[in-house]
Amino acid sequence: MKGFTKITAVSLSAAMTLSMAGCAGGGASTTSAAGSTTADSSKAVSLELFSTKTENASTLKELIAAFHAKHPNITITLSSPQDAGTVLKTRLTKDNIPDIIAMGGDSTYTEVQSAGVLEDLSSESYVSGIQNAYKKMVYDVQQDKEQKLYGIPYATNASGVLYNEDLFKSKGLFVPKTWDEFIALCKKLQSGGTTPFELTFKDSWCTLPAWNSLAPDLQPANFTDDRKNGKTTFAATHKEIAQKYLDLLPFAQKDYMGTTYADGNTAFAQGKAAMMINGNWAIPEFKKVNSSFKVNMFAFPSSNDSSKNYVTSGVDVLLAVSSKSANKEAAKEFVSFMMQKENAQKYITEQFAFSAINGVEQNDKTVAGVKEDIASGKVANYPDHYYPSGFDLASLAQNFGKNAAAGMAADKNIADFLKQCDTKYDAANVSD
Repeated sequence: MKGFTKITAVSLSAAMTLSMAGCAGGGASTTSAAGSTTADSSKAVSLELFSTKTENASTLKELIAAFHAKHPNITITLSSPQDAGTVLKTRLTKDNIPDIIAMGGDSTYTEVQSAGVLEDLSSESYVSGIQNAYKKMVYDVQQDKEQKLYGIPYATNASGVLYNEDLFKSKGLFVPKTWDEFIALCKKLQSGGTTPFELTFKDSWCTLPAWNSLAPDLQPANFTDDRKNGKTTFAATHKEIAQKYLDLLPFAQKDYMGTTYADGNTAFAQGKAAMMINGNWAIPEFKKVNSSFKVNMFAFPSSNDSSKNYVTSGVDVLLAVSSKSANKEAAKEFVSFMMQKENAQKYITEQFAFSAINGVEQNDKTVAGVKEDIASGKVANYPDHYYPSGFDLASLAQNFGKNAAAGMAADKNIADFLKQCDTKYDAANVSD
């Protein structure tokens, strides 16, 4: 599903318009009426925008071109290599930080932010328009949870339960609000000859959406910090989560360990199962198979207390500026441009994402079931965003599912899995 390496230069031709600006020369910054610092339009500036997502390159190129039309003296080159996280970490060790970085709010961001190379953008005027829930997600992954924004949350995503609307309607089914209702729904579907879930565990990352939906709702409130500091373990706190994870598997198609993400998407879009546990990013893949497929989402009902069942939603893209950039003010100008509502709306519409900006909403009806929760901030971040970057939970969860498919007793499977989680976590946590 990954794209190929793309290093794209955008809008070069008009960059040398040194004579058109009327303000004082010398490359000095100016200050707007709103108090934010703006780039001097008399100075020709070249910036690099480094993106860790190859998938958004076309949208970013269009936005860069629109920015350039308004700021013809500023030329921005987009870089979005494969394995961008590794590339960025390597550049960090060489003190070669891009002027602007667009990346996820995950452990790679934590590494970059903790190195002290990002500009504090907390005082920028657009910050007041960002949802507090997503600001907090950024704070929570920063070193010592510092309450400043070195990365501006921009685009977000959502994970939960995708369901076939026509199938639900034809069988008179309702969206479950609690765990018991969820299991009762699965039993009803299965007894009626319909496969409740299409799972795609041949691709290890596909084992994570269920975990990432269960854990935020059911783990202890301070688990992330306590686990990092060695004060608790997965084995002591995650038995219910692991048990519920196993409880779902008998409701999947028989060959869930041998089904790829692509094959599962095709099967689901063809109506071969009622639900998938994954994220909004899968919906365009369904539409490629069946353009008339009616799909929607609901928050994974992990608990019997519906107030605790959050939509799992994380910062898919945040925007940061290098504190070492020779052209920080121009870089800030671009971030400010991106935060304008019309540009943020263009991004989430084209990328089928959600926005961290108040009043910028994803209006596609296929995600209507989670839209209200996201807009109101009833969201919880992906727990794996807080795990050490070397902790490969996906492989552990894949083996967990494989053992279940092979008939291993649940108690032993759970005990072995959680023990492995602790062992591998500790091995990866040594540098934190």
